Amino acid sequence: MYLLGYDIGSSSVKASLVHAETGENCASAFFPKVEMKISSVQSGWAEQHPDLWWENLVLATQAVLSKSGISSDRIAAIGISYQMHGLVTVDKDGQVLRPSIIWCDSRAVPYGEKAFHELGPSWSLQHLLNSPGNFTAAKLAWVKENEPDIYKRIDKIMLPGDYIAGKLTGSFTTTASGLSEGMFWDFKEDSISSVLMDYFGFDSSLIPEIRPTFSIQGRVNAESAALLGLKEGTPVSYRAGDQPNNALSLNVLNPGEVASTAGTSGVVYGVNDQPEFDPHSRVNSFAHVNHAPNQTRIGVLLCINGTGILNSWMKHQVVPHLSYEEMNVLAAQSPIGANGLSILPFGNGAERLLGNINPGCSFHGLQFNQHNQADLLRAAQEGIVFGFAYGMEVMNQMGIETKRIRAGKANMFLSPIFRETLAGVTGASIELYETDGSVGAAKGAGIGAGIYADAVEAFRSLKRLEVVEPDEKNAAAYQQAYARWKKYI
Repeated sequence: MYLLGYDIGSSSVKASLVHAETGENCASAFFPKVEMKISSVQSGWAEQHPDLWWENLVLATQAVLSKSGISSDRIAAIGISYQMHGLVTVDKDGQVLRPSIIWCDSRAVPYGEKAFHELGPSWSLQHLLNSPGNFTAAKLAWVKENEPDIYKRIDKIMLPGDYIAGKLTGSFTTTASGLSEGMFWDFKEDSISSVLMDYFGFDSSLIPEIRPTFSIQGRVNAESAALLGLKEGTPVSYRAGDQPNNALSLNVLNPGEVASTAGTSGVVYGVNDQPEFDPHSRVNSFAHVNHAPNQTRIGVLLCINGTGILNSWMKHQVVPHLSYEEMNVLAAQSPIGANGLSILPFGNGAERLLGNINPGCSFHGLQFNQHNQADLLRAAQEGIVFGFAYGMEVMNQMGIETKRIRAGKANMFLSPIFRETLAGVTGASIELYETDGSVGAAKGAGIGAGIYADAVEAFRSLKRLEVVEPDEKNAAAYQQAYARWKKYI
């Protein structure tokens, strides 16, 4: 018996086929082989057409089935992880009306801020656990005001994963967890927020039917089965945003547990058992995958937009002749603190951590007669880590004391400098595991379909690869570099 997991990112779509009994990832494939294009017609805008996700999902599915040689009738369930906070709009025939306004698009910031002040900070934080900010509801408000002809034709709005599930099954549904990340969920009322819907003038019919995160949310229809090579009727039994799903993939489900990723953007995600919020919405609180009326599980999310994308920029613009591994070797020639060079990594849109401002990436202390490529590369990685540490100070104020961070050994966590700096400046142990979002989505599907009794059974096979402990002898050097970095915020 096998489980199929999808991870719908903004860079690529990945599919993994997992053996349900052993937990082994039998085959994976991703498309496209270069990063998916993000359209930015104006500064601060970021869009992708949902058809692009679907086209690459088809290719990834076909590739993983071909690579594994496994018959599709042995696939027992399908799970979906997806890029958070995006807005997809469809008409009554299920046709996409405009490209998706994705997570790193910042055009809706003024709409969210206006709602925050007019609804009242106290109401917003107590009911939504956040400011409406730059999330999906605010993006829909932008469409309503700026594209009224499109808005009038909308039958359903959804998040990226809702759209993919709809393409697979032929029916559009959503989840409470997804609605909470879009700012549509009222935690006090445990329902869609009628106050927010009324404020923006949204009709409740725009929201698809709500299904539990772990449940049979639909079954693959004949059209999709034929196109993808799957068996008609295969259940889609799990769906979650990429960061809650990453936490699930690392078995981070209980209060005090913390997960992290560092791809294009960087995230630290901690679980709380109280509906806590940051008064300034610098970090955000959403319903975690296992949140329920009788079990409060809130995922507190710190997001740094400019993470792997800064490292990628350094590779392509500063050292195009080097691989990422060679970059890490070169960066290690620079000492902790990069000889006094500090880089703020905020060059990929509005940063919630900084109050939804868009300061851009900046270099501080650069000396032409002193600094070299090694310093630039190390300062970039340190700057990303210091952004994490800055946000984790806010999380600590909310009761999430980070003593251990779990992460997949991928992306920036492949870098020894990144791992050692994160452990050194936060004092936390870094646990690295062999997993990723598509594997986590597959196991989530197993839970939702009842193949696993619970998460304990689903993640019994999770492999810890390495533990990075804080380096006490260099703790002062890390703190000195971090303190200098903070002066430039």
